[in-house]
Amino acid sequence: MAQAPVIHVHGTVVLGDGREVGDVWVEDGRLSLTRPSGLTADMLRIDGVALPGLVDVHCHVGLGADGAVPPEVAEAQAIADRDSGVLLVRDAGSPADTRWVDDRPDLPRLLRAGRHLARPKRYIRGYGDELSSPADLPDAVAREAARGDGWVKLVGDWIDREAGDLAPLWPGDVLAAAVARAHDEAARVTVHTFSTEAVDDLLAAGVDCIEHGTGLTADQVRVVAERGIPVTPTLLQVGQFEAIAAQADARYPRFAARMRFLHARRYAQVAAFHEAGVRILVGTDAGGTIAHGRIADECAELVAAGVPAPAVVAAASWDARSYLGHGELVEGASADLVVYDADPRSDIDVLRSPRAVLLRGVLREPGR
Repeated sequence: MAQAPVIHVHGTVVLGDGREVGDVWVEDGRLSLTRPSGLTADMLRIDGVALPGLVDVHCHVGLGADGAVPPEVAEAQAIADRDSGVLLVRDAGSPADTRWVDDRPDLPRLLRAGRHLARPKRYIRGYGDELSSPADLPDAVAREAARGDGWVKLVGDWIDREAGDLAPLWPGDVLAAAVARAHDEAARVTVHTFSTEAVDDLLAAGVDCIEHGTGLTADQVRVVAERGIPVTPTLLQVGQFEAIAAQADARYPRFAARMRFLHARRYAQVAAFHEAGVRILVGTDAGGTIAHGRIADECAELVAAGVPAPAVVAAASWDARSYLGHGELVEGASADLVVYDADPRSDIDVLRSPRAVLLRGVLREPGR
């Protein structure tokens, strides 16, 4: 088999925070910061602005509107993410077994959080493992930690139809035991929360990451910032709250009013996160009702909320890679790069049109 040609990336290559070079070379799937010897004439050169592969930290490969999807649909989801420049995914809960993705070098790297852990009739049907008793949560956390890749996903709140509004799913002491159990299993816990009421117990329990965070008060935001707990705002998902409220108006007016309030202040909430120094992560919440491959849309929403484009690009690339344990690009690292014609740190819309996607050092053609 003929050896793949060396790829020369020239222009501006961002390796990580404050680290940029003008040229890198890709040989045998690995990154080189020095020109390899003995280069041949068939070397491929790509000019532009290159970033470490983008990261979607809240994504659901294998999940559709009604639950788990067949492998061929999950494959199409993962390809859509890859073609958008996302080369690392933290799958924030999926009922499908997607371990086969690990054997596919053409698909993004996938860090699984197992199934969502919820209560009966307190989450979307077909999505989570619905525990009959809250007391079962610590054992369920241990089970999902063993199935996942260092993460467990809890549903912290959802509509309580008897109360007619959002309400917490778990008692505080159970949450504390469950998070401790996850940490004993060397797993981190991320948690879905829309409400305000669930947050204090979640913080007291020591959760590691917050998804959505729409209900956090100013005092809670300060605590989150002080403890270094990242928040994934998922603005594409929160953008759907008005439609959710319209569906709920007749039966659950309190819930509908709350969702409208959270929708109306969504940009101000994200601006408050940024101003307080909260570490913001970028997640599309793709799967279910949101299409895969929309990382550029989520980044544009964060900029619209007032987060500067350079901070959003960092959050969607090298900062998230570092947080998830995949680090910055260094000599000999897997060549996971996305190349653009211009710098998205100056214009976030540049993210919509990757010029080239290199995954594991291979130039990937869209859709293939």
